[in-house]
Amino acid sequence: MARREEYEQKTEALLRPMMEEYGFELVDVEYVKEGSNKYLRAYIDKPGGITIDDCEKVSRRLSDRLDEEDFIGEAYILEVSSPGLGRPLKKEKDFARSVGSEVEVRCFRAVNHEKEFTGVLKAYDKETVTLALREDEDLTLERANIALIRLAFDF
Repeated sequence: MARREEYEQKTEALLRPMMEEYGFELVDVEYVKEGSNKYLRAYIDKPGGITIDDCEKVSRRLSDRLDEEDFIGEAYILEVSSPGLGRPLKKEKDFARSVGSEVEVRCFRAVNHEKEFTGVLKAYDKETVTLALREDEDLTLERANIALIRLAFDF
């Protein structure tokens, strides 16, 4: 297991009890390098949306727990935030929650001469995602070809 994956999994384990206690959802944890800095990011949510106070509360507790456990041996910046409107669908629960919703999909390789699709998420499994593009037209995409899938939003 890569160091990044280990840090993410251990951080998720620290966050799970907090999420249950507060009634929040842990959307994702990522450990990434951007420029010369490394970031440990936790994305949290709740019905009605997450607030700055919610993020601060979790950040303080998580920071204390990370200091106690001390499993990341390098400098990093901790961020706790909302996943935002354009959050990607990554986990099983993201897909389950989004069935029947409009999604945007970007593919690595063209399908029917297109790389971008918008449609209603009709079905999914470990290998494929099916979109309803129009009333009578479905498109099934291989998940391995999907670079990004997220909820569509209009302004």
